[in-house]
Amino acid sequence: MTAAQTAKTLLARLREAHPDARYELNWKTPFELLVATILAAQCTDERVNRVTATLFQKYRGPQAFADADTAGLEEDLKPTGFFKQKTKSVQAMSRALLQNFRGEVPKTIEEMITLPGVARKTANVVLNTAFNLPSGIIVDTHVARVSQRMGLTKKEKGEEIEKDLMKLIPQDAWTFFGPATVLHGRYTCTARKPKCDACPVNDICPKIGIE
Repeated sequence: MTAAQTAKTLLARLREAHPDARYELNWKTPFELLVATILAAQCTDERVNRVTATLFQKYRGPQAFADADTAGLEEDLKPTGFFKQKTKSVQAMSRALLQNFRGEVPKTIEEMITLPGVARKTANVVLNTAFNLPSGIIVDTHVARVSQRMGLTKKEKGEEIEKDLMKLIPQDAWTFFGPATVLHGRYTCTARKPKCDACPVNDICPKIGIE
C-alpha cells in the first residue's frame, strides 16, 4: 500500500475505534487548555489533570498566573516535573497574552506561536481542541510513533512529521486525526509491547521498527 492508501485506511478505522476522540486533558476555557498543555510536557495527562483540578480554582485566568508569587506557583506545579521551567513558561505566556491579546487566547497558529513556551504542537492542541480549527495536526510522541511505524513518515522532528501528515490526511479530518491517533498510540500502539493483535489496522501495518 502507498502511504496515502495507508493513511486513508487508518483514518477510517480510527473513526470506528474512537468516534468521539478527544484530547484527554481537562479544561473549561481555551486558556486552561493552553496552561494544561504546557504542563503536560514530559508528564502524563492523568497527573496534569490531578494538578489542574485545584490549580484552576486557585488561579483564575491569565492575570492570576501573571501576578502569582513565583515560588508559590513553582510549588503548585512541582508534581508535573520540570516545574521551574514550566512556571517561567506559564507566567511569561500569561503576561504576553495580557499584553498582546487582551488576555484572550488567539485563534491563529501564527499568533499562538508568538507566545513564550508555545510551539506548533501546543498551538495545535488548543486550536484543534478548544476552537475546532484545523490549524494543523497535533504531533506528540504517540502520533509520531504511530506515523513512523505505519510508514506515513520517515521524519523524526515533530514539525516535519506534521508536514508529511498534512499532505496525507484531508484538512477537514485534522482536528479528529490528532486526538484519535494520540489515543491509538497511548492504548494500542504503545512504545513497548504494542498490542498488535488488538489493533484495528494490524492487517495493513508494516510495523516499521517493531522487533
